[in-house]
Amino acid sequence: MNKITKRVLQAGIPLVAVGALLAPRLDFSPSSPVSPAGGGRGGALPVTGIVAQLSRAVDRYPVNGELYPNQVVELVSETVGKVVTVNFSDGDRVKRGDLLLKVDDSDLQAQMTRSAYQKRLLEAKLERQRMLLNRESVSLESYEELETEYNILLADMELLQVRINRTEIHAPFDGQIGFRHVSEGSHVQQNTPIATLTDNSVLRIEFYLPEQYWNTLSAGKQVTFHARGVEEDIVAEIYSIDPQADAATRKVLVRGRYANRANLLAGLFLDGEISFSDEEFIMIPTEAVVPEMEGKRLWVVRGGKAASVPIEIESRDNRNVEVVSGIHAGDTVLINGLMQLREGGAVDVRLQ
Repeated sequence: MNKITKRVLQAGIPLVAVGALLAPRLDFSPSSPVSPAGGGRGGALPVTGIVAQLSRAVDRYPVNGELYPNQVVELVSETVGKVVTVNFSDGDRVKRGDLLLKVDDSDLQAQMTRSAYQKRLLEAKLERQRMLLNRESVSLESYEELETEYNILLADMELLQVRINRTEIHAPFDGQIGFRHVSEGSHVQQNTPIATLTDNSVLRIEFYLPEQYWNTLSAGKQVTFHARGVEEDIVAEIYSIDPQADAATRKVLVRGRYANRANLLAGLFLDGEISFSDEEFIMIPTEAVVPEMEGKRLWVVRGGKAASVPIEIESRDNRNVEVVSGIHAGDTVLINGLMQLREGGAVDVRLQ
């Protein structure tokens, strides 16, 4: 064996030994694919996205209201005399026309009886005078004097009936009586308080709005209030707006009606809010928007692939923008990994 052959054998033996040691640790099987660094399933680009959803924006302004009765009246005596009948108790519900109180009118009734006798007498005399006048047995002047006397008596009886009517107090409308202030046998003067009659079947709600909102309201618009101790909403319908703003506060008085299903009392304080707009829109995080020279775009998923779509936006806050066109509710919008996206490229989306 020459020198060259010996040197080759001396160098090859160590290499074979090292190869034998490393061979079990190496896998040259073609069944193990090599994925690119950071790749997703099947080589798709991993990205993060959200599903676009509709949001609702409602501009609201807090208001404070006060309840007023539909009708209220302070019942008072219209005449002087002794109370002979009281036909109600505290808190009674009454109907329109019900007799509530009667003041003694015996002297007036006696005068009415006397006048009735005089009326019959004058009617008979006037009939005889008419017959005589037709036969020219009496002058026209005598007949007219008697006729005038008769008409004056009728007017006196009408006035007497008015005074009799004033001894009675009737309910002017359906409602509930408050506390009564007189009893049978009481002596009343003119304007002596009797009781208060209130109609709470429909309540009036009054509240004020700043001047910048007055032209956003109209009759028929609804306002929602809340009363302490009442679970259900108090929904009033606006029926009138004051045509003049308060000069000191620059606020406008607004009135609404509420059908009193909750049996609320007039005078209660309410708090609520009035809505001026109610619109739906899609909110997208600002990092999803890609600015370009021609406008702004979003990356969305179409059939498992990335697609760039032009959009129109309206700013809302620092974190989100309102998309007014370009996408719809239910679209998957990509918000991360945008720099590596390519049109039509496969994406592996992880939804937030």
